[in-house]
Amino acid sequence: MPEEGLSWFVKMIDHGFVPRSNLFNSLLILLLESNDLAKAWWVFNEFKGRIGVDVYSFGIMVKGFCEGNELGKAFKILDGLGDVGLSPNVVIYTTLIDGCCKNGDIDRAKELFLKMDELGLVANQHTYTVLVNGLFRKGLKNEGFQLYEKMKSCGIMPNVYSYNTMIKEQCNAGRLSRAFLLFAEMLEGGLECNIVTYNILISGLCKEKKPWDAERLVKEMRNRGLSPNLITYNTLIDGFCNIGKLRKAMFLFDQMKFDGHMPSLVTYNVLISGFCKAGNLNNAANLVREMEERGITPSKVTYTILIDTFVHSGDMEKAFETYYAMEKLGLAIDVYTIGVLLKGWCAKGNMLEASKLFKSMKNMSIHPNDVIYNTMINGYCKEGTTYRALRLLKDMRKYGMIPNIASYCSTIRALRNDGKLQELEALVEEMEPDSSEDVVGDLPPSAIGGFSGFDAFDYASRNKWRPIRQLYSRIMWYLRFPCFYVLQHLKFKRLYYWLLWFLGSDACAVSVDSVLQCEEESIAKAKEAYDTP
Repeated sequence: MPEEGLSWFVKMIDHGFVPRSNLFNSLLILLLESNDLAKAWWVFNEFKGRIGVDVYSFGIMVKGFCEGNELGKAFKILDGLGDVGLSPNVVIYTTLIDGCCKNGDIDRAKELFLKMDELGLVANQHTYTVLVNGLFRKGLKNEGFQLYEKMKSCGIMPNVYSYNTMIKEQCNAGRLSRAFLLFAEMLEGGLECNIVTYNILISGLCKEKKPWDAERLVKEMRNRGLSPNLITYNTLIDGFCNIGKLRKAMFLFDQMKFDGHMPSLVTYNVLISGFCKAGNLNNAANLVREMEERGITPSKVTYTILIDTFVHSGDMEKAFETYYAMEKLGLAIDVYTIGVLLKGWCAKGNMLEASKLFKSMKNMSIHPNDVIYNTMINGYCKEGTTYRALRLLKDMRKYGMIPNIASYCSTIRALRNDGKLQELEALVEEMEPDSSEDVVGDLPPSAIGGFSGFDAFDYASRNKWRPIRQLYSRIMWYLRFPCFYVLQHLKFKRLYYWLLWFLGSDACAVSVDSVLQCEEESIAKAKEAYDTP
């Protein structure tokens, strides 16, 4: 079809006809929708000087190349606007900002946003929202919230897409009350929520293990004339599986089919995972057979779920049988499958087999991620092979990965047990809050409440925040003895108070004032008190 349309278009020009811009635009859309970016690029550059192109022609091309992940050409198209005497509009800039955000280039997206103001282009709801969404995806939560507030202060009211973005972010952070406040604000403002809004809220409730509340929300959705779709059912089924209500999950599975929705690969994987976690391998096997009868081929996710089940039960033989069956079917082995198997060997303390599998990843062209490194580090620490753990920690930082706090703690414990205090102190220094320019600020105290020490430390690292004293208090609670090294290194006053409270005034025999006056002496006394039976 696109080839035929292009053929007639070329014949028109060869016979001296000059097509209108709307016909040219229709041809470009046809080529881009068929994913023929190369042909669209040739047509645009070949004929834009021979017919009357308009700004919409450029907008169509920018959108097509942004969606095709060819941002370089999208920017070349932007630069070409001036050559034909045209100026970019808000739509073109919004499309480019969205393209940059989806490709992870948030800095360029922000530059484009500022450039709009210089050109006198007024950002609309969609412009703000795509940038807010991009900031959230990049982990720049504060900037995202600030930009949202700026949008409202400029008199630009949020639309459904804006509210969905904000509600999703609040749900992802586990702040359901705020999400529902936004939902209520949205309805009070006269905006009609859509199925996406409800699915976001249902997902948020299910993540918090509240699927019964989520089901009530589905009833409310039906009352508003909206019918649950496949995503709604999959989310609910997953929610009930996660709290062990498998009968309810199967009831929803049957209801979904009754409502005319065909179960997808995701549906089956969710149910198989639920039955596997419950130790019901017979039902899991029945579901695998059913999905195959429906013409749905089990994916690598399906096999990884089964492998994980065998690993958890300690049956590494069956785990590898499933792994080899997966290879036989030609399914691509990925880092997650390997990670599950490595976890199994490390849990059994078989670091020889774990090491062989880890090294084999190079031959499979699979690059270890931070989860795999952390698994191996913890495995080596349990085995007492600290030099290997330290080497992997070094490799992680070399490849731009951040070790989690559990890896640090395990390594510190192992070094302490080996009496390698010099290496221990060097490792604690690595944990000191970074003072480099790429750190954007202190971890907000409000962020600590919903996390364990481990998760908050990782959350801080991902968002380029310095961990603060409340966080180190939690870490110290986990470290117990090694906390003294952290305490001595960081010298946070709050931690001294915490230490005294933890040990007790009688056991410690050190006053708060003396701690603050003479740090080294106080720490020594605290250590002595801790070691006293």
